[in-house]
Amino acid sequence: MNDIAVAAGVAQSTVSRVLNDAPLTIPVAPETRARVLETARRFGYRPNPLARALRGARTMLLGAVVRDITDPFFAVAIEALAGEARARRYNVVLGHAHGQADEAIELTHVLEAGHCDAIVLVGDMTDQPRLIKDLQSSRVPVVALWQGSRVRGIPAVNVDNRCGVRLALDHLTTLGHRRIAFVGGRPLGDIEERRAAFVEYLADAGMDLPDEYVQHTVNTPAGGSMSLRSLRDLPAPPTAVVAATDVLAVGVLNAAFQTGVRVPDDLSVTGFDDIPFAAYTVPPLTTLRMPITDMIAEAVRLAIEEDGTPAGERGRLVRVLAPTLVERDSTARPRDVPT
Repeated sequence: MNDIAVAAGVAQSTVSRVLNDAPLTIPVAPETRARVLETARRFGYRPNPLARALRGARTMLLGAVVRDITDPFFAVAIEALAGEARARRYNVVLGHAHGQADEAIELTHVLEAGHCDAIVLVGDMTDQPRLIKDLQSSRVPVVALWQGSRVRGIPAVNVDNRCGVRLALDHLTTLGHRRIAFVGGRPLGDIEERRAAFVEYLADAGMDLPDEYVQHTVNTPAGGSMSLRSLRDLPAPPTAVVAATDVLAVGVLNAAFQTGVRVPDDLSVTGFDDIPFAAYTVPPLTTLRMPITDMIAEAVRLAIEEDGTPAGERGRLVRVLAPTLVERDSTARPRDVPT
């Protein structure tokens, strides 16, 4: 900082205030700030997070614990998180939990020891109470994303699963479908909320729902493929499938192709998430677009901004954002319904 001060022709305290973004009782002129920042850039200045932490300053590090980075949805989410962090001059310290509570707990300890200003939990881990308990007692702010429901003691940003499923079913029933099946992954969090919303909608509409029409499988294309094959073996197979994720929907589409089922002529398919390749399946997938960017922005804001919420109330904060239906070519009227 002394070298920068000499080169920029300002006091070292001015350099410190500019580079640390400290609250200014004495304003720094814009041209002076620009000169300091340009000199720091030429000198290759990089703040030391550990030194900043020892002084009680922000480290500008945001920790993220991801349940399963192999899921294409979470890859998109992490990209959005990195972009939002950069816009706020933060760097992201990423840890992959592999879906295992012990690994996730160890990661949270590592992120805390690395002096992260906050931790974002990406992906549903409500089935891992040890992890949740550890996060609740964390000494740094923690915000959870895509938990499916409120996690006690941790602020959360969730998608409105019920709204999304109802949008998909409104679309399918308007087309004339009455035999509609659901394909979901493990029955927890977001997936369970989507299943419950599906069952509720059909009950309210007075539509039959055979037990076999609700499929639970692994959240992979292979899981979606196996589920459709089971559904097609039924005496009265469905004319439409609501997949709980786009990943499952891709498997449904693949199994349809492999078994000679034409989409959407013989079978309509909807997904949930609108991951990038949903627009490039054959046919392009009708799905619910997750407001990923807005959800990430809200989670980061909750994590690093002081909004005046009392500490005792912070853990009760829940933000819920609605998805939107994206109609593509994987849905159409069933063949037995006249146009």
